Amino acid sequence: METHENLLAGPPPTLLADNPEARQMLESGAKPADVAARFPAYSAAWAALADDYFAAGHAVTSYAFARTGYHRGLDQLRRAGWKGHGPIPWEHEPNRGFLRCLAALARAANAIGEKDEAERCVQFLRDSSTTAAEVLAPNP
Repeated sequence: METHENLLAGPPPTLLADNPEARQMLESGAKPADVAARFPAYSAAWAALADDYFAAGHAVTSYAFARTGYHRGLDQLRRAGWKGHGPIPWEHEPNRGFLRCLAALARAANAIGEKDEAERCVQFLRDSSTTAAEVLAPNP
């Protein structure tokens, strides 16, 4: 029996590699800045920094942290075979740092008046993971 590839299907989901040491450090209560300093490619630390600074009323600083984590995550996605589109499932825990940075970037961009960027980030989040878009619910 011959099987045929579905030519209309999109790219497969991209699954980022886990960083157990960084994850455990952050989960154990280490300061996100300390985790980011030790593991600068770990997007979850940048997402935590973005969230903390946004909650403290520092939208510009939150924007900078979110953008850093977003770009570090893009680098990892590309190394994992991502071609600029396709699913990045929330259900795969190592993807969550990138997705959280994307939502934080949308939130902070909106707060500083970058409406177009905020809308692009929200759409990117929806395109990447409908679950993440629902869980994180950024509203520009």
